[in-house]
Amino acid sequence: MRTVNRFFGYHSRPLQIGGLLGICLLVFAVSGPTALAQRQVLDKVVAIVDEGVILQSELQQRLASVRQQAGLSNQQLPPEEELRREVLEALVLENLQLQMAGRASIRFDDDTLNRVLSSMAQQNNMSFDEFVAALEEEGTYLQTREQVRRELTLRELQRGLVNRRITITDQEIDNFLDSEMGRSTMAADYLVDHIVVAVSESDSREQINNKLEYASELVARLREGADFAGVRSMAQRDGRYPVSGSNFGWRKQNNLPSLFTDIVPQMVVGDVEGPIRAGNGFHIIKLMQIEGGTSRIVNQTHIRHIMVTPNEIRTDEQAREQIARLRERIQEGEDFATLARQNSDDAASVVAGGDLDWVNAGGMPPAMEDVVNALDVGDLSEPFRTDLGWHIAEVLDRRERDLSQQYSRSQAETALRNRKFDIELQNFLIEIREQAFVEYK
Repeated sequence: MRTVNRFFGYHSRPLQIGGLLGICLLVFAVSGPTALAQRQVLDKVVAIVDEGVILQSELQQRLASVRQQAGLSNQQLPPEEELRREVLEALVLENLQLQMAGRASIRFDDDTLNRVLSSMAQQNNMSFDEFVAALEEEGTYLQTREQVRRELTLRELQRGLVNRRITITDQEIDNFLDSEMGRSTMAADYLVDHIVVAVSESDSREQINNKLEYASELVARLREGADFAGVRSMAQRDGRYPVSGSNFGWRKQNNLPSLFTDIVPQMVVGDVEGPIRAGNGFHIIKLMQIEGGTSRIVNQTHIRHIMVTPNEIRTDEQAREQIARLRERIQEGEDFATLARQNSDDAASVVAGGDLDWVNAGGMPPAMEDVVNALDVGDLSEPFRTDLGWHIAEVLDRRERDLSQQYSRSQAETALRNRKFDIELQNFLIEIREQAFVEYK
């Protein structure tokens, strides 16, 4: 049997039974021709939680899960009775939250669950079908789907209700950005790969020059697009000169080797720098990725468009023909904005004559962005299709915009909110627990 890993906590589905609280679940086994039933208790209620209950089977399942996870991580558990109380209390809090989520109509459809399961399959190096088959072999497929649904529901409820309790002021953002912690949190993380052609103290001037020339050849190959790790491996196999190097892993600027601390922040992803001379040789670096940081130079396009959508009285082909006729009328001299107001089905831009204002790169549907990116300023597109309907678009202007300040403040607010979230979540859980009716059986 193939075992699969799951990234969610184990949760059980709450049972809503209205006023029939505290009644055990029974099954009747028919015995003999008299058809007299012998009652056998298969499950029982261990806690009543407002309008829901927690079953003995749920508690046992969660205890088993906790023990399994503790065993895998070599974590010591409290005594059995204390562990049972802690797990039961956790189930009470979850049950309360799931009841709140039900009243708020928080639900996740099968497509969403399948996307999460697909992500879990990737983490297990399986296809979606392989992952489902493995779960079915274990007999846990339906249980896993419900566990995923439960996790998503709790997360969505907490995100909505707890975030409402959190306020971040402008002064807090200013103080955070000016603090050492803020600067460290906001600093970019760099992923840098590295090659060094070693130089020793005994090398002659000619040997050093030859190694410099060799390192320059490697840089030229890299700048022509050769794979960095492949070039390093080739140079090591070549054996002409001692070559080493490795990926530094994710590091902030102040954690990079001092030789590169001033160079890396000036690079953009894909840049290759070198040869850089140091006491131990000639170094070559490539910036592979950047995460975080506050620098945000954004390409923006000022566009306007007209959209015609298929509907009950207009087929897709008729929508395409209509947008094509509108394009011809614009080319013949009719005003774009007037035609947009009269014909566009885009409610967000129709009043503005189809003007979408300045749109950041990545801010349009992919099919539309591909078309717009291929246009020069002043160009009117051919009719094109997106999921929303048929369009024509005109590029009015392009520019670069420095959004670093707005971005840094947004990131600072997110960091502050994350720091406050856990505290407010605990306060929220304490409050709903104190207000709930809970009876242990």
